[in-house]
Amino acid sequence: MAKRNKIALIGAGNIGGELAALIVRRQLGDVVLFDIPAKADFAKGKALDLMQNAAIEGFDANVVGTSDWADCAGADVIIITAGVPRKPGQSRDDLVGINLPIIENVANNAKAHCPNAFVIVISNPLDVMVWAFREITGFDAKKVVGMAGVLDAARLQHFLAAEAGVSHKDVRAMVLGGHGDDMVPVRSNCTIYGIPVSQFISSEKLDAIEKRTRGGGGEIVKLMGTSAYYAPATAAIEMAEAYLLDQKRVLPCAALLNGEYGYSDLYVGVPVVIGGAGVEKIVELPLNDNEKAMLAKSSESVRGVVEVAKRLRAQSAT
Repeated sequence: MAKRNKIALIGAGNIGGELAALIVRRQLGDVVLFDIPAKADFAKGKALDLMQNAAIEGFDANVVGTSDWADCAGADVIIITAGVPRKPGQSRDDLVGINLPIIENVANNAKAHCPNAFVIVISNPLDVMVWAFREITGFDAKKVVGMAGVLDAARLQHFLAAEAGVSHKDVRAMVLGGHGDDMVPVRSNCTIYGIPVSQFISSEKLDAIEKRTRGGGGEIVKLMGTSAYYAPATAAIEMAEAYLLDQKRVLPCAALLNGEYGYSDLYVGVPVVIGGAGVEKIVELPLNDNEKAMLAKSSESVRGVVEVAKRLRAQSAT
């Protein structure tokens, strides 16, 4: 007998609520909207609001709000947004000491209740949070990814489309590296319907667009006072859908590298193929010398924050 997929959303805040709405509208499966006991009623309220919306929109998926990990048991997909969002003036790295204990708790519960799930981490600082989750759970790296590249590429695509005066649908962009100020927009892989973007936009304008992309999240935090949620949620759903429907999508994600691009034991944003087995392939792009240097700088920044996380974990264990 066929059954609907079960998708557990860890964190019922802005991103969690938008994720739930997208899942039920796309009919991807039933949703468990999880949050801490102090926010259990908040999660239940969002779930009830969405279920009442089912009568208007006509979807059949079920949504429940909870603070009990037992309700997440057997989830096919887990999407983690738990943690403190950035505030104006904060970098993503500023959050490592705050959000690491939260991810440790989530990881231990996911290991106990959802050992076979495909896991997408959104919590910041993204690259170290997804590394910590996988380190704690020991899950197959093919089933643990971080959502960053799809969002960063989307921001770049928007700025390129706006500057070139073309449809967003015709722009393809690639962003590698850590999800931070050292991310690497790969200009040599940015095209407008297959045409190099440099034929539409001057080098000086491209420099400014790439700089704005690196600070894209901070720009929104400064404007709203909190992190973005519409685009991050949609980006994560693209990844979840690729897994659940075995779509074999090529998407930039934070994946564990084991020699690819010259790095190991590090979660870095790279293009991957996501299908029913999870990360089915890591795609290595040919990079010019400048792009290689930028990726090296970005990767070392990620490794530096991972080392901070390792020290914090060692201190908490003593």
